[in-house]
Amino acid sequence: MFELKWLWQNLEGNRTRYILALCLSVVGSSLTIVNPYISQRIVDTFIASDNAQQNLTQERGLLIALCLGMIGFSLLRTGLAYLTTMQYEKSSQNMMYNIRIYLYNKIQGQDREYYDHNRTGDLMTKMTGDLDMVRHSMAWIFKTIIESLTIFLAAVIYFFTIDAELTLWMLILSPPIFIVAFIFAKRVRPMYIDLRERLSQLNTTTQENISGNRVVKAFAREEFEIEKFTEKNVNYSTANKKAALVWLDYFPYLESFAQGFNVILMLAGGLFLMEGRITFGEFAAFSSLIWAISNPMRNIGIIINDIQRFFASLTKIIDIYYARPNIVNEHKSIQKRRYEGRIEFDQVRFKYDSATVLDDVSFTVEPGETIAIMGSTGSGKTTIINLIPRFYDVSAGRVLVDGVDVRQLELDELRDNIGMATQDVLLFSDTIDGNIAYGDPDLPEEEAMAYAGLAAAHDFISKMPEGYDTVVGERGVGLSGGQKQRIALARALAVHRPILILDDTTSAVDLETEEHIQKSLRDLDYPCTKIIIAQRVSTTSQADRILILDGGRLIEEGTHAELLAKRGYYYDVFMLQNEGIGRQVTANGKE
Repeated sequence: MFELKWLWQNLEGNRTRYILALCLSVVGSSLTIVNPYISQRIVDTFIASDNAQQNLTQERGLLIALCLGMIGFSLLRTGLAYLTTMQYEKSSQNMMYNIRIYLYNKIQGQDREYYDHNRTGDLMTKMTGDLDMVRHSMAWIFKTIIESLTIFLAAVIYFFTIDAELTLWMLILSPPIFIVAFIFAKRVRPMYIDLRERLSQLNTTTQENISGNRVVKAFAREEFEIEKFTEKNVNYSTANKKAALVWLDYFPYLESFAQGFNVILMLAGGLFLMEGRITFGEFAAFSSLIWAISNPMRNIGIIINDIQRFFASLTKIIDIYYARPNIVNEHKSIQKRRYEGRIEFDQVRFKYDSATVLDDVSFTVEPGETIAIMGSTGSGKTTIINLIPRFYDVSAGRVLVDGVDVRQLELDELRDNIGMATQDVLLFSDTIDGNIAYGDPDLPEEEAMAYAGLAAAHDFISKMPEGYDTVVGERGVGLSGGQKQRIALARALAVHRPILILDDTTSAVDLETEEHIQKSLRDLDYPCTKIIIAQRVSTTSQADRILILDGGRLIEEGTHAELLAKRGYYYDVFMLQNEGIGRQVTANGKE
């Protein structure tokens, strides 16, 4: 089976330890017949024998040896059980450690399209609950299967050495038990697949609610979110109960058959004992080992339950394990060069699923040039900046950096030449200094302060109780939108990249702060091509050129003055933003 081959492949480095654990399980389980055998000897020699009294007197040493043997083998089995469990735990934990690292690296290597189609909560469930279920199966479920099977076979073989006919009578209930177990397994597997999906939905709802708690509170939607969570929780609980109730449907049959072994032993074994076919000691051996047959039969249902959970979880893990991104970062060891910063879009078309986002877009940005992009919501502005670092591939046409198609450039080198401050600001749970220096961990604190100053962030950071050592929460909780934007801008500036992409980075700051940031961008002390997405004319007016997008097409292009003279989209936006405050447009586009 593919899943088991996959497990064996990932046990590399721990296979010897795991095989040792399996062998110790077999040995330890096989020893379960030793004490019943010793009990048989004691009963037949010192209790039920016609010469029992004489044997007690003359062979007292044998009795003591047999009793000590029982104690010794019990201690030996206990020690083996401890050693076996340790081997299972170490091998399974080591395997999960390696798989967890591999999966994390795998997720890190996926492209944007993968994240667009996979829920965060689902990925979290795979990385936590599903992995733990696989580890539990490797350490306990497989151990239980091996030990139950070994004990069953050892007991059956031992019983055959005593009386074959009685053993066959004992095994008469085995076929119906296996039939019931097979039917149960066939019915319950799809239920656990569905249960796994409902758990994923529950985790996704929880993750989204926690991440978006400020939005929830802003719209006073707590009750709605509680109802949504309750619905998912009820669905998961219902699916869980449904799977459990299926087990309860079959449990009475399995338990009844398991109890039937005792009935058969009392009837058939009692008859054979009265006929003298077996001794009291042999009957005692059968009686003391009856659990070795009935317990594995009882455990079949529990094992099937856990095995189905195991396969449901393993399937989800394998989905990540073998996921292949469309855009592969090969991380080649090459001498990275610094780009000049020339960007060209050559008849670019881009589709997201079946929707056309960009259609025949062409423009060129020369090194050191500042380009502003403006357009209505959904016009394709953010898509353009996502194509430059190759977060997505174009559907048609080419995106070139320094005259080379980005699909032919090494991804690490390409992205190492681009600094970005995105519209959706993410600050890590770290100090402010750590967030600014994220792209360059060796950045001196003095330089971090300097870039914070360029981003108009130094003043408010200095006023915080711990300054640059202030720890910001997940996603920058505790900072205003404008403060987060300025820290993100400082982070982008600190890496000194020849291409700087700013996606609406100053939308949440006041005009005075924006003017300071615009001046800082104009006066950067290193050559830099800047692409700025903005909706404010105050931001775009200083750009060398302005691109206007509408419906995925480039409809206007020119300087601030040229676009105002065209009296098109840009002119309308300018008039809308300046209407009623006494500003007028002159021939050169200045106030």
